[in-house]
Amino acid sequence: MALTSIKFLPGVDKQDTAVGANGRWVDSDNARFRYGLPEKVGGWASLLSSTVHGVARKIHAFVDTDGNRYVAIGTDKFLLIYFEGKLYDITPFLSTTAGVPTTYSATLTTNSTSPGTSITVTTSVSHTIEVGDMIVFDSVSMPSASSLSATLFEDKICQVISVPSNNTFTITSPTAEANGSGSDLTSGSSATLKPYERIGPAAQTYGYGFGVGNYGGNITGSQTNDLDGALLADTAGTGGSGTSVTLTATSGFSNPGVASVGVLGSGELISYTGVSSPNLTTITRGAYGTATAGTSNGQAHSDATIVYDATDWNGWGDAVNASSVSLEPGLWSLSNWGQVLVATISNGRTFTWDSGISGSARFTAHASTTTNNYATNINGALGNPTASRMTLISPTTRHLIHLGTETTVGTASTQDDMFIRFSNQGAINTYAPAADNSAGTYRLQDGTKIMGAIVAKENILVWTDNALYSMKFVGSPFTFGFEQVGTNCGLIGQNACCEIDGVAYWLSNNGFFAFDGTVNSLPCSVEDYVYDNFDTTKGQQVAAGINNLFTEVVWYYPSSGSTYNDKYVVFNYGESKQVPMGNWYTGVNTNSIRTSWIDAIVYPKPYSTAFDSTGTGTFPEIVGSTGLGDTTLFEQETGTDQINPDGSTTTLTSYVESYDIALQQDQPELFLAMRRFVPDFKTLTGNAKVTIALKDYPSSTAGNSTYSPFTITSATTKEDTRARGRYASLKIENDGTGEAWRFGTFQIDLQPDGRR
Repeated sequence: MALTSIKFLPGVDKQDTAVGANGRWVDSDNARFRYGLPEKVGGWASLLSSTVHGVARKIHAFVDTDGNRYVAIGTDKFLLIYFEGKLYDITPFLSTTAGVPTTYSATLTTNSTSPGTSITVTTSVSHTIEVGDMIVFDSVSMPSASSLSATLFEDKICQVISVPSNNTFTITSPTAEANGSGSDLTSGSSATLKPYERIGPAAQTYGYGFGVGNYGGNITGSQTNDLDGALLADTAGTGGSGTSVTLTATSGFSNPGVASVGVLGSGELISYTGVSSPNLTTITRGAYGTATAGTSNGQAHSDATIVYDATDWNGWGDAVNASSVSLEPGLWSLSNWGQVLVATISNGRTFTWDSGISGSARFTAHASTTTNNYATNINGALGNPTASRMTLISPTTRHLIHLGTETTVGTASTQDDMFIRFSNQGAINTYAPAADNSAGTYRLQDGTKIMGAIVAKENILVWTDNALYSMKFVGSPFTFGFEQVGTNCGLIGQNACCEIDGVAYWLSNNGFFAFDGTVNSLPCSVEDYVYDNFDTTKGQQVAAGINNLFTEVVWYYPSSGSTYNDKYVVFNYGESKQVPMGNWYTGVNTNSIRTSWIDAIVYPKPYSTAFDSTGTGTFPEIVGSTGLGDTTLFEQETGTDQINPDGSTTTLTSYVESYDIALQQDQPELFLAMRRFVPDFKTLTGNAKVTIALKDYPSSTAGNSTYSPFTITSATTKEDTRARGRYASLKIENDGTGEAWRFGTFQIDLQPDGRR
């Protein structure tokens, strides 16, 4: 019989059944659709021989006035600069309101017991250090009787492992203490240390009621002190008597309130009705289910155990709304004011780093609130807010805009998630509105918090969790005008939006949207597939990106039960009008998942980051790091496979799979025999595999034809199939290194084969 040609529409249709999706592909991975044809995606290569500690959720490329190109990388632990094939650590130090780094004097005590690598650091004053913080040591002298050298810690970053009290914390030594417990392993030690700014957790925690995160999510920066005397495992107060808990000091503690005693997030909660310095009075031990297991008694705590004011922590023992127990991950806003990088920690401070500092000195300088920026300073007395959800820069008017920020500059407790504050034009440190400047404020109304914002073609787009606003420069006296342009279309996460050619695309809790002057809900042929298995409670981890060369918008997202991103969905905005419900495709290949993305603008190809929660980063060097995972910086669309930091190659597999083709349209009771098919590849490098799967009925389990899979090369003219059935599907794939393909038309030879 004559060959029958079957032409497929581009994109994947998962809304219909495998039989009903007539003329469509129904599944894909690491494949795209270009000029109507499916093909394997391009490969990617690591830009570095090292990997980064933590998960990067924002990268930003910019150029200085000399034409040097940089990529700023913001992770949950560090702020880094990529320049000419090298990484530099510019993470800001924890600083005072005046911008001066916080420095502690301390002594060190080594541990001679198994495993002998724990070191206790005792600060001379109370600290605010938490588990997981990064500390930089200087002027280190080890205990005179210790076998450990000071060079192990001098000018090194150490990870905080535990915080027994507000005067102590522990780190891990790379070498065990060799001297016995009879030695004096404290005397003679000294050090100074500076903590890095705390950015946030690696993953978003979100759920219902007690037991999520730190008892439902603690408030970063909670008031702390320590016990003055031990608490026993009973219902009494300090020392096993009375109804009061004695602290070294109670200044700053709520009255009345709740205290958390012990390891943050897993200690004992104690409610109290009053404060009579230095006591928390009329206590109830073991509150909210934190008593000693099997009893109503409180837990035992030694003298000097750290105590947190937990009054404002979320979800105490109640079945509360999920929104009250969300602990957002560590996020950055990154933009550039000319050659100055502006970096804001989500719900924290804004820092700058000047790439114009001469010579190599710029790479030893850390971002700070006092970076020299053309004779002006940022933060401190000159006016930048100290708590903002995010920032961006208006590119044409040169205003630095803080979103979800303080109503009183410098007072973090006045942070309003819907409040916007913008600087004077061309002066990123002036925020007090005046007759002779263009600084100002505005509060949005629809929603509960600002989720994100981007610079679009003619305006700035600002999303809340429910609405979209347009922010346009209108001049004096208001500077910016605000217009609500959409509702019930809120943004799911800060980095879940992007813009290209005047059109913004974003992911919401209830679908995909675009804005080209009007908000449009995007028809989506994979919408149920995405949303039926999308952990929308981790929306702040979603990463959107533009790949303009292939007219693609891609979203990476976490599926249900996944801690981190593990799937992606692509919308091909350039080739969608001819396809019902648009040109969409999906993927789940572990090697393909990203946490951040930038398009080819500053650099000739897109850059992205991939995170491995089980990996161990190599930059920056950390003494005693644990549980941080690692991030790899990739250049996209290069080669055919994945080139790893160590130079090895990981095979990039891909496939597309078609709908169930009814082999006999007019007489479905008949079986047909597929005698052969003729391969039709537009391009083919190496081998491709073709699998014919057969079904008798739509609900049947597909089985491969006798000779499937067929290995196809550029020399293959035809393949004999010996396939028989009512329905057949086609799968094109590759599983070898160095392979690439682009498929054309499916041509098959059919003949009647009788009734069942």
